[in-house]
Amino acid sequence: MSLPRVRHLVALAVPAAASVLLNNAYRVLDQAAAGWIGPDAQAAIGSVTFVLILAYAAFSLVAAGAGPLVARATGAGDDAARSRLSGLSLGAAAVVGVAVWAVLYAVAGPVASALGLTGAPAALAADYLRALALCGLPIALGPVIDALFIAIGRPGWSLALHALSTLLNALLNDVFVRQAGWGVDGAAWASGLSRGVAVLLGLLVLWGLVRPRRGPLADLARVLRLGAPIALNVAAYALVYWVLLRVAISPLGPAANAALGIGFSALESVTWPIFHGLSLAVAGEVGRQLGAGRPAEAQAVARAAFPLATALGLVAAAAFYFGAEALCAPFTDDPAVFAAAVLYARVLAFSQLFVAWESLAEGVLEGAGDTRGVLWWSSPLNAARIPLAWALAIGLGWGAAGVWWAINASTWAKAAGKGWRAWRGAWARLVI
Repeated sequence: MSLPRVRHLVALAVPAAASVLLNNAYRVLDQAAAGWIGPDAQAAIGSVTFVLILAYAAFSLVAAGAGPLVARATGAGDDAARSRLSGLSLGAAAVVGVAVWAVLYAVAGPVASALGLTGAPAALAADYLRALALCGLPIALGPVIDALFIAIGRPGWSLALHALSTLLNALLNDVFVRQAGWGVDGAAWASGLSRGVAVLLGLLVLWGLVRPRRGPLADLARVLRLGAPIALNVAAYALVYWVLLRVAISPLGPAANAALGIGFSALESVTWPIFHGLSLAVAGEVGRQLGAGRPAEAQAVARAAFPLATALGLVAAAAFYFGAEALCAPFTDDPAVFAAAVLYARVLAFSQLFVAWESLAEGVLEGAGDTRGVLWWSSPLNAARIPLAWALAIGLGWGAAGVWWAINASTWAKAAGKGWRAWRGAWARLVI
């Protein structure tokens, strides 16, 4: 293992991981702000997490396709192609964002009911979604802006912009939610406005770096062809959790809903972005090396990243298991919610190493443009969580623990499948 290569990868991965972490911070901050409002608000915001992931699936349609193509153009030194692909991707992301938020605003009420929420949690969930739809266009543009910065090897800009956005988000949450008493609407507006400032600055920086411009529809078709499997995969992931909420989590009561919100939107919104940041760094470097015609170097990047992913996974597992109480305490004062969240953390500790390995394999495959491979080894196994979770939680009476163990089992299988596909190395010869 080459130490210079590892140092270079770490230099790319650290800002990328921090950017993903901060990119997800709006959900963490909104979940924390819900604690000022009450358990109903926590259950509402926790439950709509997977609706927002479904929206993100649409946004990733463009971002996931732009990343490998712009990385290859960068590696090949083709500035004209990089400019065309960047301009097309930004325009397409804006169109997709407007369409998604318009639809979500119109169906916010039925969506809350479809999640299995009733009464106050359902009303608060609908209010939060409508408010976010009104101010959420910057959230739609963020993924493609991040993908472009990472593809051209400049993840530091993403980090700086997300740091600014997170600081503004925390300040505005305090003003809108705690001081002004705007409730869940205030949390949504804090997220949208803070992200808007970062997106405007990001567009200005990209204009100076890549000069985005219009290009032929054939280029857009390439972006969408590569992005579609990832978008479908993310959408399927969100829909699986939607059904899980309906059939196996919501029937267990508000404490289980709130625990999922804390565990997924707060705890895993810290660990997963770190894994995914390394994944993005690997994807960008693999794409650039393949674009430069150096497949052996691309494979060396993947090998160098494995011990890093392993170390991160082990640290996350230890933190979840031994630090569960300390990690969950800041997010709730309710004893039932706290106990359920601690259980979530301790059970999910047993899959964190595999999540890290899965994320690394995804980075290798996505960087090479093998997005279909990611889809085939994700969606079917994610779907298997539904009958398994119901059988363990409801059928065998394990309660929430049954759902969490079902998630673990499918994660182990996904890590094995994607790892095998990445290890085979056929992605290094893929033409996109």
